[in-house]
Amino acid sequence: MTKQVIEFKNFTFKYYTQKEPTLHNINLKINKGEKILIVGPSGCGKSTVASCLNGLIPHAYKGESTGSLTINDKAIKDTSIFELSKDIGSVLQDTDGQFVGLTTAEDIAFALENDYCNQEEMFKKVDRVAKLVNMDDYLCNNPQELSGGQKQRVSLAGVMVDDADILLFDEPLANLDPKTGQTAIKLIDDIHKLNKTIIIIEHRLEDVLYRDVDRIIVMSEGKIIMDDTPDNVLSSDILIKNGIREPLYVQASKYANIKITSDMSPRSIKVFDLKDQKEKLIQWQRDNAFEEVKSNQEVILECKNLSFRYVSDRPILTDINLKVYKGEMLAIVGKNGAGKSTLSKLIVGFEKQDEGQILINNKDISSLSIKERADYVGIVLQNPNHMISENLIYDEIALGLRIRKIDETEIEKRVLKVMEICGLRKFRKWPISALSYGQKKRVTIASILVLNPQILILDEPTAGQDYKHYSDIMTFLQELNTMGITIILITHDMHLMLEYTKRAIVISDNKKIADDYAYKILYNEEIIKKANLKKTSLYQLAVSVGLDPDTFISTFIEYERKVRNNEN
Repeated sequence: MTKQVIEFKNFTFKYYTQKEPTLHNINLKINKGEKILIVGPSGCGKSTVASCLNGLIPHAYKGESTGSLTINDKAIKDTSIFELSKDIGSVLQDTDGQFVGLTTAEDIAFALENDYCNQEEMFKKVDRVAKLVNMDDYLCNNPQELSGGQKQRVSLAGVMVDDADILLFDEPLANLDPKTGQTAIKLIDDIHKLNKTIIIIEHRLEDVLYRDVDRIIVMSEGKIIMDDTPDNVLSSDILIKNGIREPLYVQASKYANIKITSDMSPRSIKVFDLKDQKEKLIQWQRDNAFEEVKSNQEVILECKNLSFRYVSDRPILTDINLKVYKGEMLAIVGKNGAGKSTLSKLIVGFEKQDEGQILINNKDISSLSIKERADYVGIVLQNPNHMISENLIYDEIALGLRIRKIDETEIEKRVLKVMEICGLRKFRKWPISALSYGQKKRVTIASILVLNPQILILDEPTAGQDYKHYSDIMTFLQELNTMGITIILITHDMHLMLEYTKRAIVISDNKKIADDYAYKILYNEEIIKKANLKKTSLYQLAVSVGLDPDTFISTFIEYERKVRNNEN
């Protein structure tokens, strides 16, 4: 008989700071050895479920609850966080909030030290898991100095090194490059095969389904609205109705008027079977073929022979040459730690290049201060906690305008408009401390967007965002883009790169290795391998029906843009 390890029974929870419950009458059973994926729009209660499971609720985050929650037959309310940590290990969404060690090795070893593990055995375990997550070359580094993706891998290792039977992953892919994301999902799958129970909370549904899951739990407004197999969930319309991105191969098939059914195995592109409907996809491509139109070639930003290193023996960027054209939306992609975020810091003046020039409108800005550069270019950092300085959401978004002594009436008008687009208007009187990590991200994006800079750089703008808010933010960025604002997106999201940018620059091993149409990059085997990218499922779908991937992917992208424009 299968042992039940987790049970929510008529469970409702309300934070003391809120009027309405965040979770409503949750009933959920998880058996030992299952792998569960929980999805839903931002604010639906996914992270609150995670906080209940790891004991932060009720021991750290206070509120009122009814019903019951048990883990391994122990009531959460009667079990300390320390005791729970022996049953369930957590990788949090906000990695900075999880670090305790001065070095990567110390952080990974933290749980072992608490268990008085033999030092020789501890070294072996830390070395083993560090190699598994590809962080063995960074064991002496300060975790706070790592890139966002590297931090995520350290957090993963810190949980893996312990021996909890239940592992909880809250947005494990949020800051990982595509290839590392695949590696993480494979690693989680390998752990699952050791008879571990796995719970994954993630917006990147298609990426999680790189490996099988037993069930998908769909949440909306604090309730479970579907609990079923991946095939049944993907063949329903529940995802798109609740602001959750469907896999691209499913979306493309629906554009071709193909009805998705569970017997087509839509859970993965590897087993997806169009049966006798391939001709519909072929005809759809014929009917929607397009010709590429050349974009504007006026250069607004140029980097010439740019080189930078934090320490003398380790180059971060080497001889970078690139041009950004006025009014374009450009993607910069590449593996974790390749130097993408460092490049943005050089442009806005947070760091000073060792060699080379940075020009805006043909003017060398190397001598300009950060404040002076802000008149030309704004940046939204990867980690929202590194940007926030006010207590209230409204005040944080308004801060830049107030510094510039804008009239308060105009400030209110501009702030409320941006809050509406970013899905924050209903939170306008809230303290920032009450927001989730994803909601904080939206606040930082809004605080820069409200300033209307000539060039806007966004470092992972959609990480942790559900499809609705992802689309709202990108639609707003497109509106700014059509007004002439140049937008640079530093991203690991290949969907975003494909759907919203025509051109992408790829950085790998400190150098620029490609500058081409976004869709062409994602089927170049050499670039994919060097930059830790991965082929889009659209490529695999095209090949499976005998279509040219280049033509099919570009047709999908343009069709998608038309659909979005009609909806807006």
